[in-house]
Amino acid sequence: MLISFENVSFAYRDVPILQDVSFALHENESVGFIGGNGEGKTTLLRLLLNELTPDEGNIFRKNNLKIGYLPQNGGLESEGTVFSAMSEVFEEDRRLISRLEQAQAAFSRADEKERISLASELESLQRRIDARDSYHVEVRIRTVLNGMGFEEMYDQVVSTMSGGEKTRLKLCRLLLEEPELLILDEPTNHLDIKTLFWLEDYLTSYRGAMLIVSHDRYFLDRLTARTLELERGKVLSFKGNYSKYKVLKEELLKQQWREYEKQQEEIAKLQDYIDRNLVRATTAKSALSRVNQLERMEKLEKPVPPPKPPRFVFEYDTQPYERVVEAHHFDLRIDGKLLIKDADFTLLRGEKCALTGENGTGKTTLLKYLLREGDGVQHAKFVRIGYYDQENADLDPEDRVLDAFWGKNSLMTQTDARKLLAQAGIEAEDVNKKVKELSGGLRAKLELALLESRRGNVLFLDEPTNHLDLPAREALEEALKRFDGTILFVSHDRRFIEAIANKIALIEDNALTLFSGSYREFLDGRSAEKKPAPLKEKAEKEKAPVQGYRSKEDRARDAKRKQRTKEIEERLEALEAEEAALNEELAACAADYTAVKEVTDRLEKLRIEVDALYAEYETLI
Repeated sequence: MLISFENVSFAYRDVPILQDVSFALHENESVGFIGGNGEGKTTLLRLLLNELTPDEGNIFRKNNLKIGYLPQNGGLESEGTVFSAMSEVFEEDRRLISRLEQAQAAFSRADEKERISLASELESLQRRIDARDSYHVEVRIRTVLNGMGFEEMYDQVVSTMSGGEKTRLKLCRLLLEEPELLILDEPTNHLDIKTLFWLEDYLTSYRGAMLIVSHDRYFLDRLTARTLELERGKVLSFKGNYSKYKVLKEELLKQQWREYEKQQEEIAKLQDYIDRNLVRATTAKSALSRVNQLERMEKLEKPVPPPKPPRFVFEYDTQPYERVVEAHHFDLRIDGKLLIKDADFTLLRGEKCALTGENGTGKTTLLKYLLREGDGVQHAKFVRIGYYDQENADLDPEDRVLDAFWGKNSLMTQTDARKLLAQAGIEAEDVNKKVKELSGGLRAKLELALLESRRGNVLFLDEPTNHLDLPAREALEEALKRFDGTILFVSHDRRFIEAIANKIALIEDNALTLFSGSYREFLDGRSAEKKPAPLKEKAEKEKAPVQGYRSKEDRARDAKRKQRTKEIEERLEALEAEEAALNEELAACAADYTAVKEVTDRLEKLRIEVDALYAEYETLI
């Protein structure tokens, strides 16, 4: 056991946050930790990290437990470069190797008697180095940095990076430190889908325990084997990942209701018997036994249903024409940087298209470009666009929540305005707050309520699930599945994309590629594309017309040149297929540093041979 909570309670200013909480975290287990916004997850984590002291109960920790914690908004701070900041983790490895080298030098100079004691030291150092895998430190650093998207940023100074990049670097450092318990609070924030898949693969073979707080259902399902749920100050433990938790939670609630109703029936029968027989002399004794039975009975509390999730309904008044949005042969730039070149895009009525691609490729920029007519963009007749802005730029932070909503819906009665806000999950005590006082989740719900009120037949959504807790995400997902209009959206939530999209637009290498089909079909197609392909045919170079051979030696040399050219082309084709296979093998063994080192060594030798062959080839053609 690593950590145990026993009957822990905690309150802020007499407001209960946790009540009689008991659970334990064990070695090498991966646990998901879920709960609605404002339930107290951060408070529990701070208690776990010994940053807060419980009001009641006890928290037991394993001696010398090493915990690594990734907070939601906490990044790595360093004045060094990206690579040097990661290298600091391995100071002990460098010290051990230095000591081994010194001991080896001393051994070579020592006499026979001194060598006996030095041999023992050498053996001890070598065992420690092998156990720590110290010789492969650089491979481990490169594996993590490349996987997390820093392959081109080794020499950049950490202090010059963005907040999101610093958070990703903090995660990189924690992965390299390999603490006994790794606590990750929303680790998928700031990650694009490619990096998410890499991180999942890496963490599946993590050698310690993990406690993961996340709204990413795909991530939780892939990595966790137990789920802790915090609800109304209580923590319940469910065996299984998030999807299994959903089933078990529903079964538990049904069982609690069955047991409660059965007991209530029994209580009613006992009370009825007592009421009818207590005053009769002949049956009073029997009635009193029922009274004692009733008093001894341990009353079950009435089951409390889970908090009601928000409800969203997207409706419109008029259908647009078939070709909703079109743009042809357009380039897209931002601050002079080319994002997309010579692209075509058409969105048809009823399509629900997800914009995907790595961070920085231009997804939000493309969404905003297509939002407004003109500059090569055409909207069909009767198109009415409802736009969800993840930055909430259309909200004045100083406005009251009710005014922010009602001001844009002045024809609506105040009663209807409050009703729609409540339906979106904004309670009565929040409507008179200023927008800036709302949590990120409540601001997102306010933005979604405004989106509903616009009655758009085409929805443009930029990261609509950001800041939403799991029930709210699922409620939005269901609403958009029911919506029979047209949607163009950007999201990093893979379960959300999988549920909504019937078309995928991929931005990659400055090109926009459209795929008609589900997200799962798109991923399957991408996997097939990565299989080794034969060497592409090389372009024919113009050659001067042959004037005839001057001698037999000339003809022999030319025949030999053609033969060697053919041999090189065949060898290059084989090497390129081998390189593709090795790259696949490298991706599959990313967490096995020994295997990674072997594969990278083979790749290096292969590339040296390829370079030499191409150099020779250029002299022959």
